[in-house]
Amino acid sequence: MPSRRSVLASALALPAILTRPARAAEFSYKYASNLPSAHPLNVYVGKACAAIREKSGGRLEIALYPNNQLGGDTEVLAQLRSGALEFFTLSGPILATLVPVAAINGVGYAFKDYAQVWAAMDGPVGAIVRAEVARRNLYAFERIWDNGYRQITSSTHPIKTPDDLHGFKIRVPVSPLWTSLFKAFGAAPTGINFAEVYSALETHIVDGQENPLAIIETAKLYEVQKYLSFTNHMWDGYWMLANPEAYRRLPEDLQALVAAEFNGAALEQRKAVAEMNASLGKTLAGQGMEINETDPAPFREALRKAGFYAEWRKKLGEAAWGALEQVVGPLA
Repeated sequence: MPSRRSVLASALALPAILTRPARAAEFSYKYASNLPSAHPLNVYVGKACAAIREKSGGRLEIALYPNNQLGGDTEVLAQLRSGALEFFTLSGPILATLVPVAAINGVGYAFKDYAQVWAAMDGPVGAIVRAEVARRNLYAFERIWDNGYRQITSSTHPIKTPDDLHGFKIRVPVSPLWTSLFKAFGAAPTGINFAEVYSALETHIVDGQENPLAIIETAKLYEVQKYLSFTNHMWDGYWMLANPEAYRRLPEDLQALVAAEFNGAALEQRKAVAEMNASLGKTLAGQGMEINETDPAPFREALRKAGFYAEWRKKLGEAAWGALEQVVGPLA
């Protein structure tokens, strides 16, 4: 049996790093997302947070809470505004419940391709949205993250023309713009938080939903949906938002580090989503979904005839609408 003296001597001989408690972070912040942890947005946010921790020498740690772990969008947005949460990514048309002009990226069939998306959102349209976010006492980082073009899925029939949407029970996010868009097609939209979408489809509370391919795949919606229609009816992006007081509490060097890492990761995430979308059609077909393409022209014309563009031009204001049309051309 070793003596007390030998045990003590051995302990004192251990490297100092094993006996000294780890240094706590100077700032411990939280980030929340409504997307699954495997979604490219959360993957790249995680990489950014790891880089922030490393490059700050452990001074700033950001804990990730994906998949609605801290609550639904409305609840988490309230946490962000109160300071109970420091960072949150939220889709523009959902953020529009607080910042109405943020809905502008969701205008139906506005963007013909990604070149137009980034010209608008990294340019005049994004600048207008971020300025309005600041007026509501939130901070939006410069680069919006890609959620992708949204596609329609169904358990009952493929969506090939606007007529196929008449009376169709479709889940939409809790947002006036989404409801307005599908009512213009004659559908029956129901606002449901994303955390409840799978069960709503499984129990046929609704017969379909619309989301980008990455969400359809990572949330396994192919298990409860049969048809996938490439409608590209809306481009959706996620603003990285911060509580401004919490952000300003960080020293200037940490603010600069956070901005550089989040904005840089957003650009890398955009590339990853583009690569993922290029192969996801085949992946989802292999998982049992029947896929069809659509012609956007009849859908756009149906929105025009229903007064959708005129309605949202008035709601979003001439400045924002003008900035959008500056990039994409006339919509109405």
